[in-house]
Amino acid sequence: MSKITLITGGSRGLGRNAALAVARRGGDVVLTYRSGAAEAEAVIAEIAALGRRAVALPLDTGDAASFANFADRLRQALRDTWARDSFDHLVNNAGHGDYAPIGETTEAQFDRLVDVHFKGVFFLTQALLPLIADGGRIVNLSSGLTRRPFPGYAAYAAVKGAVEILTLYLAKELGARGIAVNTVAPGAIETDFGGGAVRDNAEVNKLFAEMTALGRAGVPDDIGPMIAGLLGEENRWVNAQRIEVSGGQGI
Repeated sequence: MSKITLITGGSRGLGRNAALAVARRGGDVVLTYRSGAAEAEAVIAEIAALGRRAVALPLDTGDAASFANFADRLRQALRDTWARDSFDHLVNNAGHGDYAPIGETTEAQFDRLVDVHFKGVFFLTQALLPLIADGGRIVNLSSGLTRRPFPGYAAYAAVKGAVEILTLYLAKELGARGIAVNTVAPGAIETDFGGGAVRDNAEVNKLFAEMTALGRAGVPDDIGPMIAGLLGEENRWVNAQRIEVSGGQGI
């Protein structure tokens, strides 16, 4: 029986790359999107072309009040597509970049970062726990910025740091069910995240390349296959870890 992986924010960027990497390894995918329905359907088509099954469901991970309804829709999608009442892997990937120095960060910016990157991860995971199969996996996305501060990213890095602590507690509390929980912390990656600065701004790209031991900024293909591999049975003993995937950024 194929494993089913739910990836939030799977219509673009690292989520899209992870979804395709999972499919290439023989897995099926449920991906969520907030507004990019056409992008999500394009990913579904790519996964189908790889011979795997996938569905896309809308979800705003910053709206915790919607999670119970989402769990119901997910349960129905699992039954309709796979004749199952559970899925195997949860990848909490969805997010947004909103950056400002501490002195200029607004309460609205701060609240939205908390809602999407921490509160959303906490309560979405809580809502989906009854649907995650025993022996499954959870991967939470963090950032290299939690270990190597960079001016202007304080609020974003702080909520990602909270997710790293949450990972440890999830691993402890879900261990009896055989569910492994880890954090993946990418370095600077060339995507549209944060307005696409690393991808589109040559000076920013050069700055991070010079900070990285391997001499370049990361690309999505550096991250998605790593996440897919972490979900594999060969990594079943990796648990409660923060795994930085940055090419040696900041060493």
